[in-house]
Formats: sequence, C-alpha cells, structure tokens
Amino acid sequence: MQRGWNEKAGSFVQYYGSDAIDASALLMVLTRFTGPTDPRILSTIDRIQKELTSDSHVYRCNPELAADDGFGGQEGTFSICSFWLVEALARAGRLEEARLVLEKMFTYANHVGLYAEEIGPTGEALGNFPQAFTHLSLISACYNMDRALNGTLPG
Repeated sequence: MQRGWNEKAGSFVQYYGSDAIDASALLMVLTRFTGPTDPRILSTIDRIQKELTSDSHVYRCNPELAADDGFGGQEGTFSICSFWLVEALARAGRLEEARLVLEKMFTYANHVGLYAEEIGPTGEALGNFPQAFTHLSLISACYNMDRALNGTLPG
C-alpha cells in the first residue's frame, strides 16, 4: 500500500516508483484488497476514467508512460478492463456511471453476445475471440451491479 500509492499522481500506480496508471488497479476493489470507497481507490478510479477511458472503453495502460511489456505496437481497449470498471463503480456506489458503461459495452458484443479480448478504434473486435476472461468479468460485473441496485452488495 505504501509503495504502490503515488501521492503526487493521486493514484495507485503500475509499479513501485512509477507515475503511470494501469487499469489492473481496479482489481484492488474486486479482490477486496481495498474498500470500494477508500479515497485512494476512488481517486485511482477517477484517474483511470480520465486517462485510460474512451467513452466506455478502457485501455490497460498508456504505452508511452507504462513499463515496457515486450509486446510493442498499439493496443485496443480491453473489454475485461471495461467490465472491471463497471464493477468497481458499482461497488463504490456510483451506479449511474456503472450502468452507463455497462449499457454501452453491451453494444460491442457480436450477434450472439460474445466479446473479443480488445475493441479497436472503430469498434472492431481485436485479439482473442471469444475471450473467456472477458466473459467472466462481464458476469461478475452484472452480478455485482444487480446486487448493488438491490442493496445486497456488501461494502
């Protein structure tokens, strides 16, 4: 907690000593590493929305600022990260934001409701298809969004 939080950046960061944000920080809420309304995670969510989100689509990181992952090249947005954002927002009680992102993401499934790993700049499916981890995050986001709307989601 001490080394992963960057006071200057106002968020949890991709790696110790970094200023770079990474959408995987959303997992801190989903795994209950932090509480969903901890001011630090709320600030991290806000930064992810500001710097890594385009409409309802979430990039994993900004490749110009992040650690070199060895893949190079341009990535699309990651569907799993978008569903992580939905769940983190729902758990934080930001239900209208969560619902809006979720409803927009519904429009990027194919005709039988399947998602690709990534979504390209013009809405095309990129990467692995269908992507199992994306669908697991979709199920978790929907389940926990429903619980939040019904008042049965624990804090």
